[in-house]
Amino acid sequence: MREELPTYCRICEPLCGMVATVEDGKLTQLRPDKEHPVSKGFACPKGIAFAEVHNDPDRVLHPQRKRADGTWERVSWDEAMRDIKARLLKIHGEHGAQSIGWYYGNPGAFSAGHVLGVAGFMLMLGSRHLYTAGSQDVNQRFVASEMLYGNPAVAPIPDLHRTDLAVIIGANPVVSHGSVLTAPRIKELLHGVVERGGRVLVIDPRRTETARAFEWLPVRPDTDAYLLLSLLQVMFEEGLADTAAIAAQARGAEQLRALAAPYTPEATEAQTGVTPQEVRDLARALATTERAAVYGRIGTSIGTAGTLTTLLLDAVNLVAGNLDVEGGSMFGSMGLPLERLATKLGLALVPLGHDRQPRSRIGNLPSILASQPAAIMAKEILTPGKGQLRALFVSAGNPVISCPNGDEIEEALDTLDLQVAIDFYVNETHQHADYVLPATTMYERSDYPIPFQALSLTPFRQATPAVVAPAGEARDEFTIIDELASAMWRRTPGFFAAELARRALKPFGGLRPELATDALVRLSTGGDLFGLRRGGLNLKKLVHDFPHGKVISPYLRAGALRGIVLHGDRKVHLDHPTFAAEIARLEARSDDPAFPLRLIGMRELRSENSWMHNAPLLLRGGRRHLARMHPQDAAAIGAEEGDRIKVASKSGEIEIAVTLTEDLMPGVIAIPHGWGHKGGWQKANTADDGTGGVNVNLLMSSDPADVEPVSGMAHLTGVPVRAEVATSAAPAPAREAATLPA
Repeated sequence: MREELPTYCRICEPLCGMVATVEDGKLTQLRPDKEHPVSKGFACPKGIAFAEVHNDPDRVLHPQRKRADGTWERVSWDEAMRDIKARLLKIHGEHGAQSIGWYYGNPGAFSAGHVLGVAGFMLMLGSRHLYTAGSQDVNQRFVASEMLYGNPAVAPIPDLHRTDLAVIIGANPVVSHGSVLTAPRIKELLHGVVERGGRVLVIDPRRTETARAFEWLPVRPDTDAYLLLSLLQVMFEEGLADTAAIAAQARGAEQLRALAAPYTPEATEAQTGVTPQEVRDLARALATTERAAVYGRIGTSIGTAGTLTTLLLDAVNLVAGNLDVEGGSMFGSMGLPLERLATKLGLALVPLGHDRQPRSRIGNLPSILASQPAAIMAKEILTPGKGQLRALFVSAGNPVISCPNGDEIEEALDTLDLQVAIDFYVNETHQHADYVLPATTMYERSDYPIPFQALSLTPFRQATPAVVAPAGEARDEFTIIDELASAMWRRTPGFFAAELARRALKPFGGLRPELATDALVRLSTGGDLFGLRRGGLNLKKLVHDFPHGKVISPYLRAGALRGIVLHGDRKVHLDHPTFAAEIARLEARSDDPAFPLRLIGMRELRSENSWMHNAPLLLRGGRRHLARMHPQDAAAIGAEEGDRIKVASKSGEIEIAVTLTEDLMPGVIAIPHGWGHKGGWQKANTADDGTGGVNVNLLMSSDPADVEPVSGMAHLTGVPVRAEVATSAAPAPAREAATLPA
């Protein structure tokens, strides 16, 4: 039997519509969904190749237990869960809730059940040891939003449908397809800006794929805050600031003006490499173009001043009159009844503000949306004392590769009393686990993209059922987490309440994430309000009547700001003390001449962090993990095309082959992240041709002093390094991975 089933991709934020070909119950092919009303037949190579991930012979399909000799043995679910729960209860009884932690990676955010399950488990447990990929990616956005708007859960997004000037800083949407932004056909939207007479300007140390397609303004790594301060200085000094918009939307503009005053374009050129004329031209364009938007992402997030840069991005949009207006930087909304009041009440009951949460035991760093900086997770395991982390669950993540100082993390993992992985691969982190529990892939579970509903340029709803049954003995994460929680019901009031709910709901199918997603669909814009709005959506209707999804509105609505700002005066606060404090910290930075180059990361079209390097379709063409270097810098160290070079920071060193390109500013070296494989892979581990690559995050510091103090973000771009030609003739062999039993 052959079926063609509409669904959607959950690898990254565009959530592109897909059609799954299912033959005799097996997923055999994925192709773009031409009937999807937003992605309209677009999907990237990763989305198409996911069928190979789904059917990968290296995939974990049965619970695995680590033997004493380091090899794996297949065990039953009952045997695995019985031992895990017994050990979990023992650790909790002897050391308390603060001895138990959880790390989940980027893919976890794309599973409603995963997000709800982990958040609920850790909330009921009462442990501060929740770690996510957010501190390598996005936590600075939540902090900046809390400071500016009083609401950590909102983020402005550029209205690419209607803007005439799109300025993109530290992002490569032609490859990444958008981040903190859901826009499946983003390349088409950007070209549309130019086709209607507008401009797209990319500000980046590298001439990225996006910059090649449009205009490129090079900037030195980790200096975006200086550039943005200069833009503000010019706008205020030349009378370009939109005084009407500022008066209506914000308070504290005069304080911001005073802070920006010293940062003239002439004063910042030495830091940024951007000429005074280029700064003035851009400031004038942003202020005088009727519809303009500035958008920044990863490159602006993971430097030493990510929170300040994010604050300044929004401030530039506001001061230029481009915030919360059509064609500018706009806000999405779920459209929930009494949404502002409900958000305020929710934040009061479950404090998520970074200044209201417990700080880390190591480094006294902030928690962001209840998660602590993953950069210090290893030290929380290795440092004795009250609250030492002794048991760790890792789901859909690979912190050995994705966090700073993976060697330290590996050392720490081997000291834990219990480590459990929930995933469909045995990756570099899971090689250290006691158990690996098989998780479903995205096509084996039902889903609704909760975190991305307010980030879509085209307000849109889509839910999907599972298109195939779980392979082998795989289970969805929520089911696994729910069983763990059920074992803890006598330990905390939260687990006890969950157990009561579980028993009460058993006749109706049990405690499932679909209950929450159905309520969200019903209550959000377009929903049926539990029967009060005729013709509205509920989860069942969305799945069955609109399998390709349903557009709620073609565009975002201007004037949403007052509804999302939670400050009592309903204004954006440009006078938050963090502006001044972080500018002072910016000025305290100093260069070390021993490390003259600046290391940046980069996106690759056929790569997704650390988990898609085993798919043959994505490895075609002899792919290798390579560093990129400007010919001028290569000549200075005597390196030629293809040579192996040694790259060193104050924290570590790696060896990697180099390719030369003029698509970089001199003084910059770019290395893609997510490589360095030595896990349970057959293809990704290949060392002789460079397929497995090296872990660039070995160059990154896990010292709490090097973590951004406001948001806990790891310092992953603009890292000072030096390079020299390597003397070794070949890469070091990868550690042999323990193989799985059939």
